[in-house]
Amino acid sequence: MMNGISFPAYVYLLGLLFFNSCKSDELPILGQPKLLNGQEVPHFIPDFTFVNQDSIVITNATFANNVYVADFFFTSCPSICPKVKTQMLRIHKHFQHEERLVLLSHSIDTKRDTVGRLKYYADNLGVSTPKWHFVTGSKDAIFDIADDYFNIVVDDETAPGGFDHSGRLVLVDQNRHLRSYCNGTDPEEVDRFIKDIEQLIMEN
Repeated sequence: MMNGISFPAYVYLLGLLFFNSCKSDELPILGQPKLLNGQEVPHFIPDFTFVNQDSIVITNATFANNVYVADFFFTSCPSICPKVKTQMLRIHKHFQHEERLVLLSHSIDTKRDTVGRLKYYADNLGVSTPKWHFVTGSKDAIFDIADDYFNIVVDDETAPGGFDHSGRLVLVDQNRHLRSYCNGTDPEEVDRFIKDIEQLIMEN
């Protein structure tokens, strides 16, 4: 394990992040291009359908006109999740009056994190929709889409809570492109990430 990430997962994550282009005045589009109808297009978040803490169906259309920050967690996580949520709360507070930014947290414990449990968790944090969505769905859908967000999510009975996950925060633009990321447990990285969020909002 490396900071809560298994070595193979860590190597895989580095491989994904290798495709991050050099910084310029504009935030880059991150990731490997994809083939869509025979055409090469920049990496993007695929279609999804989840349910949030208020039993509302959440899809890509929910974020069509917004920049959003995504992460992966579970409510009973005994390791990195509390640190990550502390940093997400910092982002929430910093942008609480910015209507163009929304937060999206995916629960990876789809068996135990019911809609009711996610609602209780969100209420305890003092946050609510539509600013911050805590979502659940099928296990396959959550685990599969984590890859698209450059996050490692795997079952691991030897890991705290039964899951190995990376705790990475990812910034997505209104066209589903990944534009920045950071280690959600590192306040200094989150400081830089907040500046990237501000820049992306200004670009749109």
